[in-house]
Amino acid sequence: MDYDLKITGATVIDGTGKPGVPGDVAIKSGKIAALGNVRGDAARTIDAGGLAVTPGFVDIHTHYDAQILWDRMLTISPWHGVTSVVFGNCGFGVAPTRPEHRGLIMRTLEKVEGMSIDALEGGLGYDWPFQTFPEYLDALERRGAAINFGALIGHTPVRLFVMGEESMERAATEAEIARMRGIVREALDAGAIGFATSKAFTHIGYLGKPVPSRFAEFSEIETLTSTLGEAGRGVVEVTPGTGLMYDEFAQIVRRNGRPITFAMVTGAGGPGAHRKGMQRAHELIEQGLPLVPQVIGRPVVNEVCFKDPFVFENLDFFRPVSQALEIDGKMRVYADPAFRRTFKEHVAAGKGPLGQRWNYDQTWITYCPTEPELEGRTLAEVMRERGKDAVDLTLDLAIASRLEARFLMSLFNNDEDEVAQLLTDRATVMGLSDAGAHMSQLCDACSYTHLLGHWVREKQLLALEEAVRMITSRPAEVFGLRDRGVLKVGAPADVTVFDPKTVGASRLRRVNDLPRGAARLVADAIGVEMVIVNGTPIREHGKDVVDCAGPLPGRLLRGGAAA
Repeated sequence: MDYDLKITGATVIDGTGKPGVPGDVAIKSGKIAALGNVRGDAARTIDAGGLAVTPGFVDIHTHYDAQILWDRMLTISPWHGVTSVVFGNCGFGVAPTRPEHRGLIMRTLEKVEGMSIDALEGGLGYDWPFQTFPEYLDALERRGAAINFGALIGHTPVRLFVMGEESMERAATEAEIARMRGIVREALDAGAIGFATSKAFTHIGYLGKPVPSRFAEFSEIETLTSTLGEAGRGVVEVTPGTGLMYDEFAQIVRRNGRPITFAMVTGAGGPGAHRKGMQRAHELIEQGLPLVPQVIGRPVVNEVCFKDPFVFENLDFFRPVSQALEIDGKMRVYADPAFRRTFKEHVAAGKGPLGQRWNYDQTWITYCPTEPELEGRTLAEVMRERGKDAVDLTLDLAIASRLEARFLMSLFNNDEDEVAQLLTDRATVMGLSDAGAHMSQLCDACSYTHLLGHWVREKQLLALEEAVRMITSRPAEVFGLRDRGVLKVGAPADVTVFDPKTVGASRLRRVNDLPRGAARLVADAIGVEMVIVNGTPIREHGKDVVDCAGPLPGRLLRGGAAA
């Protein structure tokens, strides 16, 4: 046979933004062997009439650092056409980690990334096959995965590795910074995609303490990121905050020459703040500085359970809630009149979830075992009926259910006109899916199929070819993933086949398929017909077609490329 696989009769969209053309795609030995009107026989031929054939999607903002160690399929990203991911974002990860800090790292991920401690302990345990970052990459490469993956080296585990629990209390000494610098350089030499850090006030870790990276002085961050300039490769990924904004971005980039990427959503920082941020970014970009705002085309929503109230834990008076490890202790705090009085004062001052004004009309009661008739109703409706304010109503329902009640809150990206401005700005890159994190609270791993369905087909904001570029070659280019995100002869055969007339994402549903039966939210993909990784089909017609316990085709992208 001339080819292993041939896809015929499709509209071929190569990922560069060029118009799609009718044609075929032939695959041989894991690579694209021919494009266009392809002659020759194949071991398997697929008629893709009416479908689009594109590069596999590239998701640069995930948190699969822990999940990949128990879920080699990296669900649910491949469902939605994703064939390559990058994790270690926001400065979090599981390596490097000393054995005595494994529990602390898992508790940090539980708090700041909304990961179930039951799932983490059930999936990882405490006997890990690595301590250092190079050992971590080696362990992942031995295990293999269904899709390609790369990892950023995270500031928080590096700080904890060097400073221990004092990393959550103080600035580092020069000697400690030098040791951290060596670890980051070692990680880059081993194949880290780059370095990630966070100064976000929302990033509260174990026992209500700020995560370690938030205690770093700017000189520490500048020193650690300088390793990327010396290596001549890698991207800096930042969750911005006080002391790490545009002026600091410019200083870092001018020193090391490497791109910086950071989150940009609407509604954060007050009305119009994203426009001011984009204007400042463009000013620096016009000076030749490689700054890349990350955006997402979905409203940022969070399903809040007061058992782990992530969106409120940045408020100082929530510290006793964070420090109370047992349900009964948290319930006592919530029942305290003084706590409620302070909570109400903050809400009245506009300091609600993640520091934003609490919009009761965009808060829904999604699960209420004690009063199921309330499910699906907005908080505003029930507040009017019962004559209660938001604090008393939510906390009363939470306590009555032993903190099992859940409330869906729409936080950012609620104005579609403003979101459209970010999506059509050529300086931005699609990211922020957070796949693998906050799984019991949100699910944006479906953001790429949502883009193709909502913003391309329904809203007609983007041409299909431009949208495909935004989720293939553009993120691959920003993160230095070589030969990914494009269809070209000789490139790895990462391919997604979908129906432009139906592609999209379903409504969220809750499943209990994490270790120890922990719950998560998932969205099903619609119209994704086939997903191919390095020449091997892994999904067909919405189902896995590889054995998750057997050999898998995904590759570790060391420094952006497979070995």
